[in-house]
Amino acid sequence: MAELTTLLDQLIEITPPTDDLTGRTTFEQLDTWRLIGNVADHQIATHAEELDDLHVAQKAGSTTKRLLIEMGFAPAVSTRATRIAEYYSSLSKVEACAADGRLSAEVVDAIVRGITTIEKRSPTALSEDDRQTFETELLTQALSGATPTEIQRHAHGIGNTIADDQGGIPASDDRTLDTLSHHTTDDSRVEIRANVTQVVGEKFIAMIDERSIPRPEPDGADDRRSPEQRRADALETLLDQAAVGAAIDTIGSPRTQTVLTIPADGGNPAFLPWTGPVTQATAKQLSCDGTLTEIIIDDETVPLEMGRERRLFPAHLRKAIIIRDENCIKCGAPPSHTQVHHIQHWTDDGDTDLDNGCLLCQRCHTQVHHHGWDIMIGYDRHPWLIPPADIDPRRRPLPAYNRRTMRLDDIAA
Repeated sequence: MAELTTLLDQLIEITPPTDDLTGRTTFEQLDTWRLIGNVADHQIATHAEELDDLHVAQKAGSTTKRLLIEMGFAPAVSTRATRIAEYYSSLSKVEACAADGRLSAEVVDAIVRGITTIEKRSPTALSEDDRQTFETELLTQALSGATPTEIQRHAHGIGNTIADDQGGIPASDDRTLDTLSHHTTDDSRVEIRANVTQVVGEKFIAMIDERSIPRPEPDGADDRRSPEQRRADALETLLDQAAVGAAIDTIGSPRTQTVLTIPADGGNPAFLPWTGPVTQATAKQLSCDGTLTEIIIDDETVPLEMGRERRLFPAHLRKAIIIRDENCIKCGAPPSHTQVHHIQHWTDDGDTDLDNGCLLCQRCHTQVHHHGWDIMIGYDRHPWLIPPADIDPRRRPLPAYNRRTMRLDDIAA
C-alpha cells in the first residue's frame, strides 16, 4: 500500500514539458499516460473481482457495484468494472492483453459484451473451445484497431450466424422476453420501461428520431430543449398520430421503413441502421409488409446498388386479402392487428399478389417465421396452415381461421 501511495505522489508531480518545441515529447508522454490509464482500469477490474470473491459488499448487505459507487467511482465506470470482473476468469487472453495496457477498459468491455451477445443468440451453451475461438476473434479485431462499436457489431454478426445455422431464436428476436411496464410516481408523473426485440426497438428509435430533430425557437435561437426532452415530446407526437391514424383507416397505412444494407460478399443478410445486424429469419419477416429499401455495399460500406423504395402489399391488395381472410388466419385477431405475410418470402422472389399473401398478427407472424409453421394456398385459393411436426407429426393442413370456424358452424348446424 505504501508503494502505491508513493507512486501516486510521483504521478501527481508529473506535468507536460514546457520546452517541447516540436510536440514529440508531449505526444510520447501522452501515449504513456494512455497505457497507464489502461493498466489502472485493468487493476480496478481485478480488484473489483477480488472484492466480489471475498464477498465484502455482500456481508454489508450491498453489491460490489454499489460499493464502487460509494467509493467515488461513476455509476457507468462501476457497471463496466463489475461486468468485466465477472468475465475475467473465462477470458484469459483478454485479461493478459489488458494487464500490460494494450487494451482500454472500453475495448475490454466491448469484448465481454460481445461474448455475452453470442451466448444469448446461441440456442445451446457455448463449449469451452467455441468460447476461446470467439474470444480470439474479437480480441484480434480489438488489436487491429477496431472501435468498441465495431467489436460489438462483429459479435452481433457471429451471434446471427449461430442462430441461423443452429435454428435457434436469438434473444434479439425472442418475443417471449418482451416486457413493457409503467407506473405513476408520487408527483403524478408516469415512468415507462420496456425491453423489446431488436425489430420493435428499431421501429421505435427510427420514429422517435424522425420526430425529435431540433427546431428553432420563435425568436430564431437554437432549440432550448435537451435531447431527452425532445424525445419525450416526440413520443407524445407519435401517440397523437397513432390515435388519428386509428380513427381514420389503417388498412393501407404504411409500415415502418426498413433499410436492408446487404454486404456484397454475402455476409449478414441485413443491417438495421439503429440496432445493427439481423438474422436471416428476421430479414425475411421484415420484408413481408413494410417500406423496403435494399442497399448492397462493398467492404468499405460504399453502396454498389440501391433498390428503389417500394411499398409492399398496397392498399387495394391488402383490402382484397382482408375480404378473403377476414382476420389473422391462425388465431382470428382482427385485421387492424395484422400484417400481410408473403407466403413465399419476398427475399426468395415471392410475388406481391393475392395468391402469395395472407393476414397474420404479430405473434402468429413470429411463430410462422421462427417455430416451423408453414402456409400454402389450397385448391380453393384460400390459405392453409401446416403445423410443425412437434404439434402434429403428420403435419396435416388446417384451414384458415375464418374457414375453420365456418366449418365448425356447419357441423353444429
